Amino acid sequence: MKKLSCLVRAFVAAGVMALQFLAASSAAALDVPAAKPTIVLVHGAFAESASWNDVARELGARNYPVIAAANPLRGVKTDADHVEAVIAAVQGSVVLVGHSYGGSVISAAAAKRPNVLALVFVSAFAPEAGESAADLSGRFPGSTLGSALAPPVMLPDGSKDLYIVQDKFGKQFAADVAPAVARLMAVSQRPITEAALGEPAPAAAWKTVPSWFIYGDRDKNIPPAALAFMAERAHSKKTVVVKGASHVVMTSRPKLVARLIVEAAEAKTAQP
Repeated sequence: MKKLSCLVRAFVAAGVMALQFLAASSAAALDVPAAKPTIVLVHGAFAESASWNDVARELGARNYPVIAAANPLRGVKTDADHVEAVIAAVQGSVVLVGHSYGGSVISAAAAKRPNVLALVFVSAFAPEAGESAADLSGRFPGSTLGSALAPPVMLPDGSKDLYIVQDKFGKQFAADVAPAVARLMAVSQRPITEAALGEPAPAAAWKTVPSWFIYGDRDKNIPPAALAFMAERAHSKKTVVVKGASHVVMTSRPKLVARLIVEAAEAKTAQP
């Protein structure tokens, strides 16, 4: 009887082990999707975090975690350090998205962060190391930003803050945005230091991180020819040129911008 009891216990134990093995094998065989990357949105000069609101809403509807980082707009390196700290606090992978001057910032910030899977440039600069936003914008005709700027605001440390004249903001910056919205954007615009636009980029992460580009063909801040040049140089995975769009394509065409960001996120995360 005692031997029979031992045999029963051994049989039961073997059965449990077999079930555990089968369960583990079944779980391993399941195609469990990887966690979605966090989308970090970085605004540029004369804008602020809320300029991403509609894009963030679209991404949130697709269950992407989103952070609209506050870009200090003080200088490429210091701004990149700030964004890099935001990235460092994220658990898991990141897709970095930059608008305008924010493109210089994300390209520098991603250089030391292996968890950045993709870069998305939204009407944005993608400078080579040593190039500045002013260099790239001045290399091609078409920018009318200079004539739309207000007299610089002198700061206590001797630096200069730049603003767009509010009455010129809509035509210069947001021509395809509803006038009432453009007026509010003009009021809430964030200034950038003059030095930041002339500061050489410390790094060019687009050389090693897959990049996507979207911009409007009626951009008056950054010449569309400059944007096309940077996209081609970066071997853009996909470049979307939005007909009739202004510099703030993320505000006027949020669905298109969100769609490209999702493509970038899924293209990278789909790889083994």
